[in-house]
Amino acid sequence: MSEFQVTEALTEETVNDLLTIRDWLRWTTSQFASEGVFFGHGTDNAWDEAVSLILPILNLPLDTPTELMNSRLTRSEKERLLRYIETRIVERTPVAYLTNQAWFAGMPFYVDERVLVPRSPFAELINNKFAPWVSSEQSVSRILDMCTGSACIAIALAQAFPESQVDAVDISYDALEVANINIDDYMLQDQVFAIQSDVFSGIEGQKYDLIVANPPYVDAEDMADLPHEFHHEPELGLASGEDGLDVTRKILQQAAEHLTDNGLLFVEVGNSMVHMEALYPGAPFEWVEFEHGGLGVFAISKQQLVDYFND
Repeated sequence: MSEFQVTEALTEETVNDLLTIRDWLRWTTSQFASEGVFFGHGTDNAWDEAVSLILPILNLPLDTPTELMNSRLTRSEKERLLRYIETRIVERTPVAYLTNQAWFAGMPFYVDERVLVPRSPFAELINNKFAPWVSSEQSVSRILDMCTGSACIAIALAQAFPESQVDAVDISYDALEVANINIDDYMLQDQVFAIQSDVFSGIEGQKYDLIVANPPYVDAEDMADLPHEFHHEPELGLASGEDGLDVTRKILQQAAEHLTDNGLLFVEVGNSMVHMEALYPGAPFEWVEFEHGGLGVFAISKQQLVDYFND
């Protein structure tokens, strides 16, 4: 871990020498790079990480006009920034938990340490309304977001399919509290419903045209090697047994009975896709190829589930 520390001397130096927002962005970028923080909760480089921390802390949008970057900061603003920068570096706290904001599918969401930081490639599928698997003429009236966390996927689904009802389920009551904050913020209380459920246990008898599942999928080996930043996230949302597929097994075993006749299931398994072929040899999973990065998401229809698991 880093030995970075905001001493009285460092405070005086930075407060006196760093005058503008641009100064602070440059300095913070250098600190993140030299202190070896891990980027993987919304950014992939030190500059973007600095922007995603500094501007929200100053109550400025991420697309703040360039001319404002030369604005001078007050001493209290500088001291506040230093405290957040220290926490990011020393405690390895992800920026999203420091600002209580994360972006998904082009929309901001409230997050804290009760939920994972959104980073799913499902955003691309949602923005494309699941084409070509779902045609523009196809009716999608009921959608299930499995393991909803912050409800970012559920809310994005509701925006993409405005005529649909979206059930957002999670085993964690803590996560559902965060989900409801976001549902309220987007005023979707009549369209998105947060439900406590261990996989399908809380929605018996319900059927959906589309099931989107982003379950925990980190295997034991990867859990042991995760950077410190990930240990701020709830382990319940990450770990899923030796091969990372404990929850995925349950989903695949039960999904068919919760899909309409033409229903589709999409599941994200990330790096644990390497275990899928050994676990389900010859299964008709169709792996999604993403244009904007991401892997480990497959699609399968109700009929394919019935045929494979009933053989």
